[in-house]
Amino acid sequence: MISLKKLVSAQIILGVFLWVGCVNRQKREPPRSLPADVLLRIDSAVGGWRSPSPKWSSDGLQIIFESSLNRGGLSSLYAEGGFPRRLAAYLGETGYFHSYHDPRISPDGKWIAYISTNSGAREIWIGSMSDHYSVQLTSQGSRIGAPNWSPDSRWIAFANDTQGNYDIWRVAVPWGEVQQLTSDERQEVNPAWTPDSTRIVYVRLNEQWNDHDIMGITAEGKNPRIVITDTDFYDNRSGQEFGYPQVSPDGHFVLFRSYRSGWKNYWLVPLEGGEPRQVASEDADQHEARWAPDGKLIVYTSNHKGCHDLRVVDAAGGTPRVLMAPDMGVCANPEWSPDGTRISFTFTTPTRPKDLFIVTLSSGEIRQLTHSLTPNLEERLVKPEKITYPSADGPTVHGYLYKPPGIRSSERLPGIVWIHGGPTAQYEDAFQYQPQSAQPGVQFIVQHGYVVLQPNIRGSSGYGREFQKANVGCWGECDLKDVLEGAEYLKSLSYVNPDKIAVTGRAFGGILSLYAVAHAPGAFQAAVAESSYYDYELGGKEDNEDLKKKLFAIDRVDKIITPLLIVHGEQSGPDRKESGLFVEELRKFNKNFEYKTYPGEIYYVFGLENQRQMLLDKLVFYDKYLKGGDVTRE
Repeated sequence: MISLKKLVSAQIILGVFLWVGCVNRQKREPPRSLPADVLLRIDSAVGGWRSPSPKWSSDGLQIIFESSLNRGGLSSLYAEGGFPRRLAAYLGETGYFHSYHDPRISPDGKWIAYISTNSGAREIWIGSMSDHYSVQLTSQGSRIGAPNWSPDSRWIAFANDTQGNYDIWRVAVPWGEVQQLTSDERQEVNPAWTPDSTRIVYVRLNEQWNDHDIMGITAEGKNPRIVITDTDFYDNRSGQEFGYPQVSPDGHFVLFRSYRSGWKNYWLVPLEGGEPRQVASEDADQHEARWAPDGKLIVYTSNHKGCHDLRVVDAAGGTPRVLMAPDMGVCANPEWSPDGTRISFTFTTPTRPKDLFIVTLSSGEIRQLTHSLTPNLEERLVKPEKITYPSADGPTVHGYLYKPPGIRSSERLPGIVWIHGGPTAQYEDAFQYQPQSAQPGVQFIVQHGYVVLQPNIRGSSGYGREFQKANVGCWGECDLKDVLEGAEYLKSLSYVNPDKIAVTGRAFGGILSLYAVAHAPGAFQAAVAESSYYDYELGGKEDNEDLKKKLFAIDRVDKIITPLLIVHGEQSGPDRKESGLFVEELRKFNKNFEYKTYPGEIYYVFGLENQRQMLLDKLVFYDKYLKGGDVTRE
C-alpha cells in the first residue's frame, strides 16, 4: 500500500492562470482569500466533473483524455511523462445529464471515436490516430451516447433516442452505415461486445429507472434474451449509474454492478445465464471496475464515507489488494495499460483538482503525470473536517465542515447548511462536484468569514441502500430533520453565531431549502435557492404529483419569514417556470426576497462570468442578512 507522500512526480506543471485583473482585485479581499475569478479558474488538466476516464493508446505509449488545456477537447500525454499535446477533436456541449463525451480508441489503434456537437447535434465522430483528421460518422440528429468499439474495429455500437427513448444501434467504420438493433419502448443503453465481435450485451431499464435487465443479442440484433435481471437500483442518469455490463476477455462472464447485497458491489454472471456471484464483498459502494486484459484481475475503486481507494482483486475471488489508500481523497477512472502491467487513474482531494497517475502493478510504485494546481495555491484553500452528528430519529449523518482559518477566540461567525442536489448524490473528498456546490464556490464563501456544513443527509448515496432509501415517501420531512439537526450542530460550535444560520442548495438542495423556510419558520435567518424546480423525479418515475407539490411548498409561502435569494439561468434550454411561480407568491404575500436570473444559460448556470457574478450576489446577500452589512462587491 503506497502513501501519497511516496508518489514519484513527473515534472509537469499545468496550473491555473492568474489574470492581472484578478491579482489587482486580490488586495481588496480579506487576508488569505482568493478572488472568485481565481477560484473558478482552478481546473483539472484531465477533465471536469463526470468527465470520462483517460484512455490508453493501443500501443501503451500514450494516454488520451478530455482536457481544459484544449478548451475541453482531447489531449494526449506520453505514459512516461512530458507535456500534453492537443488533438484536433472539438467536443462541444452535451448537456447536464449527458455531460461527457467518452472518447474511445479502436482496438486496432487506427481511430479514436468521440461524441461531438460540432455539427449542431450529438453525433459520433472518428479521428485518425496517425493523420489527426476527424470526420463525422453519424447524422442522426438526436441524442447519442455510450459508443463502444467492436473488438475487430469494424463497428461502433451506441445508444440512440431518435424515437423518444434510447435503443441500441451500430455504425460501420469508416463508411458510416447505421443499423438499428433494438426497438423496445423501454430505455436501452450501454452496449458492450463479446471478444469475438459476434454478440452485444446491453442494459434495459424499466419505466421507473430502478430495475435493469442485462440483455444479449447477436451483432445483427437477433435473438434477444435476458442474461440477468437486477432490481431495486435507482438510476436517474439513463443507465450511467448502473454502468456498462462488461464481458470477460474469455467471453464466459459478464461483470456488472448491483445493489443486491445492500451495497453497490460488483458481481459476475455467466454470459449464457445462471447464478451470479459477488466479486469482492464489502460494506462500501464500488465503482468503475475494469477487467485486466488477460481476465485474471479486476480493478475498481471503493467508497468509504466519501474517500475512494484503488483496489485490484483476483477475478476468481480472494482478498483485494489495495493499491492506493488515501487519508482523504478520491481515486477514480482506473484503466489498464494494454499489456496489463500498469493502471492509470485520477486522484483528487477537497483542495486539489484531479490529476492523472499511473501505478505499476509489480512494484506498487505510483507516478503523478499531471499537476493541475499552481504551486503554493493549495495552502490558501481550506481543508474540511469530516464530521458526524445524530439526526432526530436515529440515523448518523456524515458531512464536511469548513471553517475560515485564524478564527479568534472571541469571534462568532455565521453558519450555512449547504444541501447537495440529487437527492441521490453524495458530497465526497473531491474538488470538483455539482457546479456551485463544488470547491470554488464553497471556498469563496468560507474565505469571506462563513462556517459551512455540507451534510450527506438521508437519501444520499454512498452509505448503503437502507440509508439511500430512508427518504423515500417522506421527502421534505425526514430529510428536513437532518438539515435542521445540521443547523443545531453548527449552533453547538463555539465559533458559530447561533442566531445567524442560513440554508442553501442547488436543484433538489434548492427545493429542500425552500421547503425548510416554509415548514420551519424562523429556523434560518437567510436562504438561497439555486435552480430549484417542481418537476423533479423522486426515487423513480412513479406518479408522485401530490408529494412533489407538497415538497415545492408553494402553498405555504405565507408562512415564510426568512429572507430569500432565488437564482437560476434564464432558461435558454428546457422551460422551467416553477421559480417564477414561487416568486409571484412571494410578491403576493409581500415577503422579503431577491430574485435574479443569468443570461445565456439553461436553468443551471455553467458560464464562468455568470458563475462569478452569482457567487458575488450570494455573498452580498449573506453579508446583508447574516453580518448586518449592506455590502457592494465587484
